[in-house]
Amino acid sequence: MPPDASALARLRVAIDASPLIAERSGIGHTTARLLDGLSARADVAVSGYAVSRTGRDLLADALPNGVTPATSWAPARAVHTMWRRAPWPRLEHWTGPVDVVHATNFVAPPAHAPVVVTVHDLAFAHSPELCRPETLEYERLLRQAIDRGATVHVVSDFVGDEVRAHFGLSAERVVRVYFGVDVEAGSGDAARGRAHAGAARYVLAVGTVEPRKNYPRLVEAFDALAAGAPDLALVIAGGRGWGVEPLDDALARARHRDRVRVLGYVADDVRADLLAGATALAYPSLYEGFGHPPFEAMAAGVPVVAAAAGAIPEAVGDAALLVDPLDVDALSAALLQVCGDESLRHDLVARGHARAHEFPWPRAVDGLVALYRLVAAA
Repeated sequence: MPPDASALARLRVAIDASPLIAERSGIGHTTARLLDGLSARADVAVSGYAVSRTGRDLLADALPNGVTPATSWAPARAVHTMWRRAPWPRLEHWTGPVDVVHATNFVAPPAHAPVVVTVHDLAFAHSPELCRPETLEYERLLRQAIDRGATVHVVSDFVGDEVRAHFGLSAERVVRVYFGVDVEAGSGDAARGRAHAGAARYVLAVGTVEPRKNYPRLVEAFDALAAGAPDLALVIAGGRGWGVEPLDDALARARHRDRVRVLGYVADDVRADLLAGATALAYPSLYEGFGHPPFEAMAAGVPVVAAAAGAIPEAVGDAALLVDPLDVDALSAALLQVCGDESLRHDLVARGHARAHEFPWPRAVDGLVALYRLVAAA
């Protein structure tokens, strides 16, 4: 809590906590950490809302102590349909009066209070082939929220520039506050990680299986280097999302298929163990609005090979080896280099450790509370 927080009026904030329900993606993890930080502050009263009939019984257990649950009686699809037609029902129908609403995952509700909506990326606008059909609805929903006066929170300058250009917004309508990085990701057990991986040395990829993660090219890149690194494996840890057929095809074609392990979704403790035991992290995404797995690897002392795409270069700075995600040969060469060059590994680990500590969660929470107060006072 900031030193002068006790002198400030207690701000009532409603946070979209629906990403906490069921298997958590990156947005679920960042929303959880934000709520943890807010719940510890004396200057903020927090309610976590979820427009989800099926998830309403799960929300209370997913929230940290001190955060009040607020759930809807109607299915999310029905409520979203109503919101597309008219600004009703307003969020306060479920939360009661609040001073500001933070929609953490693109979809902003109509509300009497001012609204902040987080836009994590703009893939739905310029790369629709990388998106689920329901994600393509974000365009219309975001325009409605913006027309109602919502302030857009972005997680990188890259996304901020995209949002201003795409929606024609003035600078003050779009505010960048970086999310924090979980340096606790370095707390895993390397021996357990190697046991989960089934290999003493492995390249790890973390994230839901979907087209923009670029896993088929990663499998091709690994297959190209595997003969020259007979003790190395590739491990993909992420839930089976959508558009998985190209990955299945790449696996079927791989000469070294027996050294590629697809684990599916893993719990947080298993994820930490896998990171601790990894030889390198591969993050070849075609597009990201920020990207947290590289930082988890950096915190665990693992060197990173990442894509020079989207906001990834802004996020990782000089702490990762960057490659063109479309160039399989370049990706293969970079992985082989990082796994075999001890001098490079040492340098990347040192740079990564420093970079991961540049994004502390308390600073992120302070920045977002400052944004809430700004829009509440407008």
